[in-house]
Amino acid sequence: MTTPRLHVARLAASDFRNHEALDLSLDARPVCLYGPNGAGKTNILEALTMLAPGRGLRGAALMDVARKDGVDARLRPWSVSARMIADGETMTLGAGAERTPEGGVKRVARLDGRPATAGDLTRAARMTWLTPAMDRLFTGPAGDRRRFFDRLVMGRAPEHGQAAAAYERALRERQRLLNERTGDSAWLGALEREMAAHGAALAAARVETRVRLQEAIDARPDGAFPKAILSLEGPLEARFEAGAKSADVEEDFLALLEDMRGRDTGAGRALDGPHRSDLLVSHAPKDMPAEHCSTGEQKALLVGLVLAHARALASDAGPALILIDEAAAHLDAERRAALFDELLAGAGQAWLTGTDAALFEAFGDRAQRVIVRDGAAVLV
Repeated sequence: MTTPRLHVARLAASDFRNHEALDLSLDARPVCLYGPNGAGKTNILEALTMLAPGRGLRGAALMDVARKDGVDARLRPWSVSARMIADGETMTLGAGAERTPEGGVKRVARLDGRPATAGDLTRAARMTWLTPAMDRLFTGPAGDRRRFFDRLVMGRAPEHGQAAAAYERALRERQRLLNERTGDSAWLGALEREMAAHGAALAAARVETRVRLQEAIDARPDGAFPKAILSLEGPLEARFEAGAKSADVEEDFLALLEDMRGRDTGAGRALDGPHRSDLLVSHAPKDMPAEHCSTGEQKALLVGLVLAHARALASDAGPALILIDEAAAHLDAERRAALFDELLAGAGQAWLTGTDAALFEAFGDRAQRVIVRDGAAVLV
């Protein structure tokens, strides 16, 4: 077993989902959360992900995670904090909802007691996760795969999230002007220039991450989790894959946006751009698109991709926590044991959930176990 370079030494939460008061003190070994369905295991993983930028593993709105017990939870503050040890250094992260003087609530994030930006959180606590909802990733809509991949990109490049938000704002404003047919070409041009700049940045970061992930996948030995072949479908990404310079991609996209104003007005949406790109995954040993693979093979491909992402992060940016909800779903005993061995060799601590402690027997004493029942979590 490798000693992780990043682990959670303490996790605390108050009024988060069904956990009124959570407090776990832990060592560096993997954390196995087990208990009946609905007990709050996934909620603990979600609490951890609230310490990263974004809305966590469920994509919940700010107050959707507040504990509900018959009281109006829309204004109930909630909080999550963690003491984490990274490469021997201790840091404390916190996130939550606080009341405002006007009577509303706002999201807050802190690092070692100071206000923290999204970039601060990404650099302090890198995470990658896998949930049962992702089991349909390869057969679902392109938007799901795009959001999944963009989260992987953010692990390497925190600014990717800011670029995506800025691009989406400009995209919506451009479409509003087109729909209103205001004829304000100067304002349209400014918005399209903004879209072109942020769109090129998004596509470039995606291509860089795809290349790095593919290298991490190819470097793995053959084993229980089949290697994947990753590709990106999108005109801007294709230009970068072909070696185009960022300035050229940006200018060509700007020209396309100007040319397609009439078409986008009729369609009611922009039909070209990185907001329509897709991640394509193939099962390398079978030379088969992932969507045509069996449920078990798709799960194995996903696990392999998450493990590769963690390895790439550890090499490029720093170790990452690996969170796997319902870790045994669609994995046979052999693949489950292989997963545990890979997690034990990783640079970041692993957190896993399951309904039965027996699912984690292959860990032996190399992992710590937490029983979760009715919103209470106890280290056993």
